[in-house]
Amino acid sequence: MPKVELHVHLEGAIGPSTLLALADRHGIQLPATTPEGLQEWYTFTGFPHFVEVYVAISKCIKTADDIELIAREFLAGQAAQGIAYSEVTFTAYTHFVLNHIPFRDSLAALNRAAVWAAQALDTRVGWVIDIARETSPEEGLVVADWAIEAMGAGVVALGLGGYEVGHPPEKHQRAFARARAAGLPSVPHAGETAGPASIWGALEALQADRIGHGVRCIEDPALVAELRARQTPLEVCPISNVCIGVATSLADHPLPRLLDEGLYVTLNSDDPPMFNTSLTREYLDAARAFGFTAGDVERLVLNGVDATLLPEAERSALRARFETEFSRLRTEHGV
Repeated sequence: MPKVELHVHLEGAIGPSTLLALADRHGIQLPATTPEGLQEWYTFTGFPHFVEVYVAISKCIKTADDIELIAREFLAGQAAQGIAYSEVTFTAYTHFVLNHIPFRDSLAALNRAAVWAAQALDTRVGWVIDIARETSPEEGLVVADWAIEAMGAGVVALGLGGYEVGHPPEKHQRAFARARAAGLPSVPHAGETAGPASIWGALEALQADRIGHGVRCIEDPALVAELRARQTPLEVCPISNVCIGVATSLADHPLPRLLDEGLYVTLNSDDPPMFNTSLTREYLDAARAFGFTAGDVERLVLNGVDATLLPEAERSALRARFETEFSRLRTEHGV
């Protein structure tokens, strides 16, 4: 079926084979020397290990050519899943600090991959440049300026990622205010490793257009009511949530309750190889776990289309294309 994805991290989507190629290119020693061994190392055991893996991966990205390689590999994987459009988070500041890659060089590499994917694979992408919560407010302003500079050149939003505890959204309020004043949408993570207060902060201090994760809103009825009234899209990543411990199992994930509460839900994969998932698997597992019908799944997909940051005409055209494809699929399969 056709799909879009709104919450996936480019660095967190690097597969083991691509990482081995990067490590070999730069003479970097990794904890394993085979794709199977690296996949085992990737396996989530806790947030500190997740950060360790993420940093090790980032250290293998030494040049703009490396960025183009991982973007091409990622977009090829998206196309193979029938994903027509993705909004992909990229933490440019990390690569600037670790390997001194200027933002303009990073962006040019990302966009070379985007042009190739559009022409060769018929899949498109918009880039979300995110602030790592752990950085200072002043560093956050630098990232905001980069993202503003790249409006209309591939960048569609300013994001906020990283470990929430101890780093509330308000810390980077100035950066998001600057971005919004320039017309750049706000798509921070909130309500994953921290509770409702983080989501309230994203809504009120950062004027969020979408919320990355947001599943812990369910702990605060007033917040649920606010999100329902605003119809703020939630970028829900169930398997990631289970791995990190936000939910004890997929069966216990709040996704059905979020839908029952009338919230605006989209389905996403977050950091797919690290959580042994993909967007296709997210849909399959959610359908099996919660008894979703074909119609339920189609509504989730179209929610994603409507929540994209594409210009209105492009978003409407994409929705019409998806509706036509779903109609064909229903006819073919007698649904």
